[in-house]
Amino acid sequence: MERTVERIRHELKFRIAAVRRNERITPRMARITLTAPEFATFRSDGYDDHVKLFFVPEGETLLPPVRTPQGLDFPNGVRPAGRDYTPRFHDPAREEVVIDFVLHGDGPAASWAARAKPGDTVGVGGPRASFVVKGDFDWHLLVGDETALPAIGRRIEELPENAKVRALIEIEDDSERQAFSRPAEITWVLRSKGEGLFEMVKASPVPPGIGYAFVAGESSTSVAIREHLVGERGVYGEWVKAAGYWRRGEADFYDGHEH
Repeated sequence: MERTVERIRHELKFRIAAVRRNERITPRMARITLTAPEFATFRSDGYDDHVKLFFVPEGETLLPPVRTPQGLDFPNGVRPAGRDYTPRFHDPAREEVVIDFVLHGDGPAASWAARAKPGDTVGVGGPRASFVVKGDFDWHLLVGDETALPAIGRRIEELPENAKVRALIEIEDDSERQAFSRPAEITWVLRSKGEGLFEMVKASPVPPGIGYAFVAGESSTSVAIREHLVGERGVYGEWVKAAGYWRRGEADFYDGHEH
C-alpha cells in the first residue's frame, strides 16, 4: 500500500457536553468522559486530532455561539477561555468523547478538570481536520511529554498488532507511567531524575527501513528533535511530524502544524 498522509477536512461543529465521569489515572492526569447527543456523529480519524474546549468560570453558564464566516460568535461578545486537546477515545454509540487533562497548575483547563463533576458542562468545537497516516511502515517512533501522551497512547493502541512501535515519553516521575492495551517498546524519561527527552532521542538507535516519527510537546524541543532525526539520523523528512503543543513562557500556545 502506498505510504501517504491524507488531510481530511471536517465540518466545524460546536457542542455543549456534560461530564459523565472524572477519573484520576495518575496523580497528574485526569481522564474525563464527556457526553452529548451530538457525539453520535462525532468524527475523529487521526490519532493526533484536536478539539477546542471552551471553559467558563465556575458558577457561570456556557451559552452556544453562532457560526459566522469569521468563526464562532459567542453571546455578549465574550469568548470563553479555549484550549486544544486530543480526543483519547470516542464512542459514537455511547455518545462519549474522552479527554485526558494534565493537571499542571491553575490555568482555565487544568482548574476546570481538577474540580469537574458529573453534570458540569464544557464547549467542544471540532476537530476541524484529521491527518491520517496510511500505508505500511517498518517502524513507528513516538516522542513527547505528558501533553502528547493522549496522542501517543491513542496511536499505540490504534496501530496493527504486528507494527513495530517505539515510544519515548517524558514524565515527571514513575507515578505518571500509563499502561496501554497493546505492547510497545516504551522508554519513560523522568524529569525528576534530570533526564531529558532530546538527549534520550539522541542516544536511541533508529531502526533500519522506512519509518514514521511523531514528535509533540514543548515547541522548541519538538523542532530540535525533528531537525536531529532528519538532519543527523537520516529519517525522511516527509515521514516526520513535529508539533508544538505548548511553549515555555506562554499560557495559551498551540501549533499543531508540521515543522
